[in-house]
Amino acid sequence: MTFGEIDVVKAQGAILAHSVRTAGISFKKGRVLSEADVAELVKANVAKVYAARVEAGDVHEDAAAARLADVVCGDGVTRQPATTGRANIYSADDGIVLVDAGLVRALNRLHEAVTLATLIPFQAVKAGQMVATVKIIPFSAPENIVDEAVELAASGALLSVVPFIPHKAGLVLTRTSGMKESLLEKSATVIRDRLERHGSTLGDVVEVAHTIDGVAAGIRQLKATGHNPVLVFGASAIVDRGDVVPAGLEAAGGQIVHLGMPVDPGNLLLLGTLSGEAVIGVPSCARSPKLNGFDWVLGRVLAGIDVRPQDIMDMGAGGLLMEIETRPSPREAGR
Repeated sequence: MTFGEIDVVKAQGAILAHSVRTAGISFKKGRVLSEADVAELVKANVAKVYAARVEAGDVHEDAAAARLADVVCGDGVTRQPATTGRANIYSADDGIVLVDAGLVRALNRLHEAVTLATLIPFQAVKAGQMVATVKIIPFSAPENIVDEAVELAASGALLSVVPFIPHKAGLVLTRTSGMKESLLEKSATVIRDRLERHGSTLGDVVEVAHTIDGVAAGIRQLKATGHNPVLVFGASAIVDRGDVVPAGLEAAGGQIVHLGMPVDPGNLLLLGTLSGEAVIGVPSCARSPKLNGFDWVLGRVLAGIDVRPQDIMDMGAGGLLMEIETRPSPREAGR
């Protein structure tokens, strides 16, 4: 591609790089100048324009963006037609966006003409929400670079959205002496709201004493009635694998997958399984509707995405979330 200031009389077929507004003319940047356009510019005494010419071996920005976006799009996403060198990609479903961050980095390091921006991996998205955008920076890109970018993007599952699967979750609420009923009601309400945002429902809510036996009985009851996942919202935060909620899970026949997470708020989350289905010990911060680590795990579970210990351990980059004003013990003061 050639780019620069050229004589108007030689500008037919060139792509206008800067808008021209004068003497009744309003030509926008990106316009391909026709013979009539050139005549109008000459009549308006415009002698030179900044413009680009696509040469042999180049791919026009829109064609390049469309080619790359087509291979970037995986399951659950769709793109709009490319314009001004940009192809926007949208989610077709409510779900969790999956991104191969390594492939995105490799693609963006290939050549400055080719760029791809995506949402953060594992973010919850709504149908119709933009999840990525391909942008070709100049008016055209070298064909060999476009070919290489397309081949690289096609080498793996770069971008997709996994739709949420409707679940009927069960909730165990533990109580201690003197605990206010309003606190239990609030806990159930915020859990119900979170589930409904992802297309799931809250089934039975079981209240039990904050004891190992109470937690175990509550989990067994909800599993026996087909609830999945089972969520346990304790009256006291989980601080050890031997604490009431983890011990209650094991007493019910379940297993601890991972305790804790490098996300704040949300550090004191428990992930477990029983009969191959998730049991989550909910951190106290989830009584607030604000985003916290529990949301990240719950979203993946409701989309049917396996959550392993290393997945939770890898949440630390970006895991420092907004402080919750109503939190009784802010970060500076302890847990």
